[in-house]
Amino acid sequence: MAAQLHCVVQYRDQQVFHKQEHIFQEVAVALVYNGISHVVMMMTAVNLTEFAIGFSLSEGIISDLSALYAIEIQQHQEGVSIEMTISARAFALLKQQRRNMTGRSGCGLCGIESLQQLQLGAVVNTPFNKKWLGEIESAIGQFNDKQVLGSLTGAAHAAAWVEDGIVIALCEDVGRHNALDKLLGYMAKHEIDVTQGFVLMSSRASYELIRKCVQFNIAMLATISAPSSLAIDLAQQAGLTLASFCREQRFSVYTQLPHLT
Repeated sequence: MAAQLHCVVQYRDQQVFHKQEHIFQEVAVALVYNGISHVVMMMTAVNLTEFAIGFSLSEGIISDLSALYAIEIQQHQEGVSIEMTISARAFALLKQQRRNMTGRSGCGLCGIESLQQLQLGAVVNTPFNKKWLGEIESAIGQFNDKQVLGSLTGAAHAAAWVEDGIVIALCEDVGRHNALDKLLGYMAKHEIDVTQGFVLMSSRASYELIRKCVQFNIAMLATISAPSSLAIDLAQQAGLTLASFCREQRFSVYTQLPHLT
């Protein structure tokens, strides 16, 4: 389950109320490749297959789904493990990365071994479509309505794929990058064409969201909250259009500005 009921005492207008609230469940999820544990993420234990696929692709562990042979989800007393079998070539490259990190719901730079790893080796080849900017307002109206876990708990981030102003898919998680990985995994499974739309997220725009979108060749990321300076720099470097503070009838675009005039 993604949420559980918890008894609370609420103080409101100098009165005391006893009630039950839905609380987001945060679970330790281990990603295991060919029998070797790679990373433990603190996250919401739903859409785990999509998460495993999205994480594996967005982190460059596999280049495409043909290198992922099997996924098995196992429940343990301590949490959940996602056991994956990948190709020998992908596994050899994974071992070279020498990453051994513990993820958190907002993990920042965890797992980065050097500042050089902040440099993006890829650029976005998907053409930016200016009409997407006009679709942000419509998408936000649907976006809020589709956040089931967020409405229940007030603790979930959401990542959505938008085409023609319509939210095609939406995934939620306690961690913003986990929500995005779930969405990317869903898109990969369903072979969604990344040239046809953009990603909309409930969170701030952070560097890891930019990196994952670039890895998927996504041309535009829109976020409800503010961008960081590093996110702007990396998006500009990679040719990704970044729109933030997307609320009601306003938003700001921070990168690829010559293409907007």
